[in-house]
Amino acid sequence: MVNAHCTGIQRILNAFRYTFAGLKAAWTSEASFRQEIVIAIPAIPLALWLGRSWTQRALLIGFYFIIPLIELLNSAIETIVDRMGPEHHELSGRAKDLGSAAVFVSICIVFIVWIIITCERFF
Repeated sequence: MVNAHCTGIQRILNAFRYTFAGLKAAWTSEASFRQEIVIAIPAIPLALWLGRSWTQRALLIGFYFIIPLIELLNSAIETIVDRMGPEHHELSGRAKDLGSAAVFVSICIVFIVWIIITCERFF
């Protein structure tokens, strides 16, 4: 490991640098990630209005950010698979499909939470 000797503050600073490099890479190369972040702009104020308690607001916002979290992991899987080579392989396709399925499941979870809290507010 390149920075195995780093400890303390330098290790934390390096971690932040790698984190922002990853976020920048996701923003520049992943349209889905950009869309999910842009949707968060109206979703956060909506969650603050929709939730009746701070717990509900935290659930609405927190669960929403599961989507870009899983999208980042899916992008990491796709990047590793693409690095392995351009030829089609059943396991490569399966890995990408599983990552995509994980994103879909996270979206379903978010919809369920938002629907339950919306119904609780209005019905």
